[in-house]
Amino acid sequence: MAEVDSEYSRQHLTWVDSPRWIPSRFVRPLTRFIYIESSGGIVLLVAAMIALLWANAPFGESYERFWETHFEFSLGGIHLSESLRGIVNDGLMAIFFFVVGLEIKRELVTGDLRERKAASLPVIAALGGMIVPALIYVSFNGAGEASQGWGIPMATDIAFSVGVVSLLGRRVPVGARLFLLAVAIVDDIGAIAVIAVFYTDTVLFGYLGAAIGGLVAVTLANRVGVRSMSFYVPVGVATWYFLLESGVHATLAGVALGMLTPVRSMYTDSEYHDRATRILDRYEFDIAAPRGTERIDQDALEVSNIARESVSPLHRMESVLHPWSSFVIVPIFALANAGVRFTGVDVVEAVTHPVSLGVLFGLFAGKIVGISIFAWLAVKLRLGVLPRFTGWKHIVGLAAIAGIGFTVSLFITGLAFDSAVLADRAKIGIFIGSFASGVVGTLILRSIRLDGAATSD
Repeated sequence: MAEVDSEYSRQHLTWVDSPRWIPSRFVRPLTRFIYIESSGGIVLLVAAMIALLWANAPFGESYERFWETHFEFSLGGIHLSESLRGIVNDGLMAIFFFVVGLEIKRELVTGDLRERKAASLPVIAALGGMIVPALIYVSFNGAGEASQGWGIPMATDIAFSVGVVSLLGRRVPVGARLFLLAVAIVDDIGAIAVIAVFYTDTVLFGYLGAAIGGLVAVTLANRVGVRSMSFYVPVGVATWYFLLESGVHATLAGVALGMLTPVRSMYTDSEYHDRATRILDRYEFDIAAPRGTERIDQDALEVSNIARESVSPLHRMESVLHPWSSFVIVPIFALANAGVRFTGVDVVEAVTHPVSLGVLFGLFAGKIVGISIFAWLAVKLRLGVLPRFTGWKHIVGLAAIAGIGFTVSLFITGLAFDSAVLADRAKIGIFIGSFASGVVGTLILRSIRLDGAATSD
């Protein structure tokens, strides 16, 4: 493990440049998070390309047939009936949103959003990055079913955006990277609120009450110190099922459970040291005891339990699930949802459709204008300050990259439209808008000099 950490540090911590003003306890997990997001973005891109090639291959009809394969499951009074795509979107993506909930909780309690002054700039900038894209979309689609897609260009894809920034190395200082990450996380909070409030049709309050009861049970169990996953996993699955049946999107159960996960460990560093030392001191006597083998095994289990509980449940869950979310779940989601079939489609008409243009310009122009102007207003009104070594050219470049709105934008597309035609038009807008945002943002950030002069831009 030490060798892995050493190799990881050598290859992926060079951009941190050892800033003394950032605590190492924050930088190390954050850097690991960004590394996983960067690599996950590559896997996500490959999955999206495979989906497009599959949907447009000579056997492209099999794409929809495969993902619309129907499954039914019954156990007592529980009955589930979902397509394969529905299992991915309602089931696997609940785990993705659980990880999102963990990320939000971490940032609010121990990260960059815990202090009002530090959080003000990315929060205000993110609001601009949600409001302006939605207004641009509505300007193209003011009525009818197409108007339901206003939430699509509001999203920022953390994996893709962080992945693009990581390729730019030291051209983007640490503070700027933290700004983008905070903006993307606030964006996630906004997207979650939009899904909960505006993309829920019929609510069955009995099931909703049962889901809330599950969340209350988790909260009480946390308060009394229940630590066993054998309690939390069944309650979490039941909460997900009740929310699914209530009509509220089931993935929100993942967010809620993530937000309820404790961010503090049971033992502090000093308590862990004291308890482990006492057990290890006893170890010598256990070796010489007649039944020493049993005692030695017991000592090892005690040290293992203490070590486990010296890491917060949030960090444990995030370290286990984040790679699965980035490298498995999100790529499968892209594979199931990114396949737009162009055979027999008038490409010019599809690209110039109001839904396509609304999403495209919402992501590309809306993010640049919204984030940049709202950040500028926040600084001018002294509601926030720019991160260290970060200039306005950094902010504009990062605002452009925030227009890469792939995963959550596709997710909201599936909620917004029943029409397959409108959904495909929205996906075209997502692809073009995200690509243009990534290219323009990269060009802006690459034009910044490395001598720090950019801070005065």
